[in-house]
Amino acid sequence: MKGNIEERACDLAVYIIENRTTVRAAAKKFGVSKSTVHKDLQDRLPQLNPGLYRQVKEILEINKAQRHIRGGIATRKKYKGS
Repeated sequence: MKGNIEERACDLAVYIIENRTTVRAAAKKFGVSKSTVHKDLQDRLPQLNPGLYRQVKEILEINKAQRHIRGGIATRKKYKGS
């Protein structure tokens, strides 16, 4: 999804808010890198739509707080074979 960068930033934010998903899942869905998602959400979105930025920031903070738990679960699955 090349196109309009500002539109992509807003679309990414709306997708993350609606689906309460991670940056990695949003990047996969939109066909861009995680770095691009971070750049769009952290640098571009605050100037474009501050209200949307505040909403997506809450979800990103929750994901950041839970990432060590998700990592442990993934490791457990990897070595258990499930």
